[in-house]
Parts: sequence; C-alpha cells; structure tokens
Amino acid sequence: MLVRDIFMGDNGVMNKKLNTPNPWMLFIRSFDGIITVAALVAIAIHLILWLALDLDGLAKNWPLIAIVIVGGIPLMWDVLKSAIKTRGGADTLAAVSIITSVLLGEWLVAAIIVLMLSGGEALEEAASRRASGTLDALARRAPSTAHRLLGATILDGTEEIAVEEITVGDLVAVLPHELCPVDGEIVAGHGTMDESYLTGEPYVVSKSKGSQAMSGAVNGDTPLTIVATKLAHDSRYAQIVGVLHEAENNRPEMRRMADRLGAWYTVIALALGGLGWIVSGDPVRFLAVVVVATPCPLLIAVPVAIIGAISLAARRGIIVKNPGMLENASEVKTVMFDKTGTLTYGRPEITDIHTAPGVEEDTVLALAASVERYSRHPLADAIREGAKARELHLPDVVEVSERPGQGLTGTVGEHLVRITNRRSTLEIDPDSKNYIPVTSSGMESVVLVDDKYAALIRLRDEPRASASEFIAHLPKKHKVDKLMIISGDRASEVRYLADKVGIDEVHAEASPEDKLNIVNRHNEHGATMFLGDGINDAPAMAVATVGVAMGADSDVTSEAADAVILDSSLERLDDLLHISARMRRIALQSAGGGMALSVVGMILAVFGFLTPLMGAIFQEVIDVLAILNSARVALPRGAISDFDTQEEVS
Repeated sequence: MLVRDIFMGDNGVMNKKLNTPNPWMLFIRSFDGIITVAALVAIAIHLILWLALDLDGLAKNWPLIAIVIVGGIPLMWDVLKSAIKTRGGADTLAAVSIITSVLLGEWLVAAIIVLMLSGGEALEEAASRRASGTLDALARRAPSTAHRLLGATILDGTEEIAVEEITVGDLVAVLPHELCPVDGEIVAGHGTMDESYLTGEPYVVSKSKGSQAMSGAVNGDTPLTIVATKLAHDSRYAQIVGVLHEAENNRPEMRRMADRLGAWYTVIALALGGLGWIVSGDPVRFLAVVVVATPCPLLIAVPVAIIGAISLAARRGIIVKNPGMLENASEVKTVMFDKTGTLTYGRPEITDIHTAPGVEEDTVLALAASVERYSRHPLADAIREGAKARELHLPDVVEVSERPGQGLTGTVGEHLVRITNRRSTLEIDPDSKNYIPVTSSGMESVVLVDDKYAALIRLRDEPRASASEFIAHLPKKHKVDKLMIISGDRASEVRYLADKVGIDEVHAEASPEDKLNIVNRHNEHGATMFLGDGINDAPAMAVATVGVAMGADSDVTSEAADAVILDSSLERLDDLLHISARMRRIALQSAGGGMALSVVGMILAVFGFLTPLMGAIFQEVIDVLAILNSARVALPRGAISDFDTQEEVS
C-alpha cells in the first residue's frame, strides 16, 4: 500500500475531510425513519376512511392495524430488550401504551404512539451514527503484502507474499513509499521513514544499516532491505490494533440522559395510571394516563438538541463523531493531554546556540544548515528554518553522508562539517568537554568543523501560544479537577512543557498500552477526556469518556475519537465544552418542561378529563413545544466560547 493511499484520495489530494453523513438523510434511510413515514401515511389514510368516507370497524382501522403490526412489534421488542439491559428507560412507557391500546382496541392511539416512538428512535439513531469503525480504518491501512528477497540482495529478485507468511530472519525489501510490513532491522539501504502515523511525533526519521524499522511506518524515496525480527502478529502495528480492540471492547457504557430521567418518571406514570384504573374501575382510564405519560419529550427533544449541537459544532470547525459524547463532555473531571501536536505545535525551533570560543553563531549555523539540506532528520527543518530567518547564505556542499551513530557529514568548501550527538562529539573531540554546555531538557545537535567542537544548537517544540491560558481556565470555568500530560517523549522534555503550561502531573515515555491503562484507572473516579493526534493515542481516546482528536490527518485517530477539532486549536476545545453544556441545559429544559406538562395531563386523565385519544393529541402538542425549544441549541446568541473575540461573535 502506497503512502498516497493512506493519506490521499483518488485524486491525490490530502484527504482531511471526514465522512460526516447528513443526520436527516440517515433518518430517512433508517428502519425507524421508514416506520415513522409509514405511520404518518397510515394515520392519514385512516382519517380519510373515517371522516371522509364514513367507514367503520376494520374498514377504517386496517391501516392502523398494519402499521402497529409492522412497526409496533419490532419497536416494542427493541424497547423491552433495552429495558432489561438498562433496568427500565424512557421508552418503556411507550411499549406499555401500545400493548394497552391494542388490548382495548384503541388502534389510532396505538398508531400515534408508534409514530412518536419510531420518530424518536430514528432521530436518536441519526444523531448517534458514526462514519465507520476505528478497527475498520486500521484494517484498511494494515500492511497486507511483503516483498521477500529470493537471494542475499534485492538484485537477486523478490517474491510478493502475504505478511502472515514472513518468518523471523527473512530478508524483506521495503520499496519506496510502501508500508513496512513487519518489525525488523535495516541491513541494506539508506533513506528515511515516516513514523508519525505510529508514534504521533511529526518527524521523518533517517534510516540506514542497523536502524530499527517499525511495521506500519511509511518508507521514503529509496528502497530498504530489512531482516524480520518479529512475526506480523507480534509487530508494532498489530500490537496497537490489539490494544485498540481491547479499548473498543471495554468502552465504558454511559446511560442516556433520557434513561436516567425516565427511570423515576416511568414509576410515577404507572402509579398514576393504576390509581386512575382503581378509582374508576375502567382500564381505559389507565390507558389515558400512560398515553399522556408517553415520554416523547425525552425520546424526541433530546435527539433534536443533539443534532442542533452537532450542527453548531460543525460551524465552529468541530466534527462530532459520537453524539452521545455531548451529554458527557461538560461533566468531565479529568483532562489528559498528549504532548506533541496537542499542547505543542509539533514544529521544533532553535532556542540557543552555544559556540566554541572564537566561533560566530551565524557562521556555524550557515554551515550546519547547508549540510542539513540533505537530511530528513527530525531537527533538520528547524536548523534550516533558523538559518533562513537570519537570511544566511548557504554555501554548496559535497560528499554528504549519514551513518548511524556518526551523524551527518558533508564537505563545505575546505571544511568537513559534522552534525552529531553529544556522545559522539566527546569521542571525536575529547577537548570539547571544556566548552560544551551541560545537558538540559529539550533537543540538541552538536556541530563539529574539521572534527573540532564548534557549537551546540538547542531546539525545543514550544507550547501553543494559548496553552497556559487555556489550562488555567479549565478548573475555573469548567470545574475540571485534574490535568495531566501523557506522552511518549523523554521525561525532561515533558516536564519542561508541563511547567510551561501549568500542569503538575506528567506520565512520560508512555506506550499506547500505558496510556490505555492510565485512562482506565481514572475512568473509575469520574468522566475523563483524552486529547491526542496520533495513532498511538487511539486506544486511550477510545476508552476515555470523551476522546478528542486534534486535526484530521489520521483517519484512525479521527475514527477512535468522539470529536475531531479540525484546526487543532485549543480554543475550539473550549467551544466543544460550552456546546456540550448548552445542549445539556436546553435538552433538560425541553425534557423537564415536557414531563411537567405530561404530569399535569396525567392528573387530568386520572380524573377522566382526558380520553386516550385526547391524551395522545395533548402529548403531541407537548412534543412540538419540546422540539421547538430543543432547536434553539443550534441558534446561540452572543459568544459561545470564553475565547471568542468580538469579531467572531458578530
């Protein structure tokens, strides 16, 4: 599989637009949506037969009977299964009402309840539909074939085999822009691999003989030969798939708002219905009560509020993949951040240049940048950008080479320029210990000229400009109790970032498995949120109460997340929290107000002031009011976020 197949569409354009189907199209295409439309048609035909043609009995009721059988039985079955699982929920009353209506021959009432129930279920399904499964996205990107060498070198030819056929010790050719099929050690070739898809670090890593290659990494422009050190199912890519599968299977079950509210409401309704039956001695009185009690404000108003929130979020550059998350995002107590690309920009910059005596900063930076033009090392771009910012002239370079442990070397004019690490510098130039600064946090490159220490260049991936302000406001504005950074980076670098942004708790050098375990531990103490941007973050996102992906560069990460912030801005995360709170508030208003009116109707029905049909009509009026109120979610007035500017609001 080629890199363009991973990150680009058929036209070669980077595929950053996520597949987000229109909820209303999903409504029409769903079984419940079809039943909703069919129920409307059946009721319309019944009214024509009854009022216009003055028919009676089966002649006018057959459309109602048909829709109750076709739509009501499957709906009731689903409701009863859900009730057993959740110990009774909001729609249990609807099933009771349908059964009671049928027993008493009230077919119009039964059909109206089928209409209300199917409409609510269709809306909820439309709101909850996700584009595709995370594991499916991983499977589409998994290496499937490999090129096994027929001899000692690639010149002896290769055979294409399934990755499952590779055994430890096999020599495998990784062609340009291919995915590395298994974990292995490079034995021939010199080039680069993009491991960002696996590690979350946005760097292209130089590879040559002796370097390690991870399955799932994307090869650069030159062919490499590796010796397999692991089988396909033991390789890094397969491990991440396994961890993610575990996370998906152990995703915490969150009870719907409707079910939480409906549990006590159901008890009250059945009690009032029983009271009406006892007082009157007429079972029709019980039916009238439970019809009025049918919790359509819960079944319909909440999904409408969710759809409105999805629309509002999309206008703010946030794609909601799991709408159920909107019920929980504003209740999060623990927020966990990945480091690179989440709290930082993922673009290292030069912070200091420590030169040897008599060496000018601009001179050594120009020499280093000249050599780095021929490297794909993670820090090469930063050094070149540093020279560009100073408008330095870069001289020509000849005889460039890069070897493991020896760094990058090139001849610039009459000078041999070497860019390497601290350890190699001390071996090549022992006297450098008198000049080279002490080790500190961050990243560094050492420049030697003619094998003499010339300079140490320090670099750092700085936090986003708004990171510290955003971190500080989370406990104040959103009542977040705990903040932490969970990263695969070195402890010193993670600690530095944590101190800069104001976070106390850090977990450094964490694998995807470590991240998953940390999230699971904190799930036991309340709602959690995990923010990340790489495939290594996907398992943690999947198991967190709310998983948020920063950017849409990785389909896998986007699929694992509950929401995707397209522009990777922390301010948009604040939008998401406020939208969630707004959705909950308005949904509770609609549901609570609707249930309060329903209680009034139930009391009237208890004393015989409402018939079952009048109760169904009364409930429909309540539904319309609840839906209209819920629709306000998508139409805010004024600022949404604490970080909105006046221009954004207007």
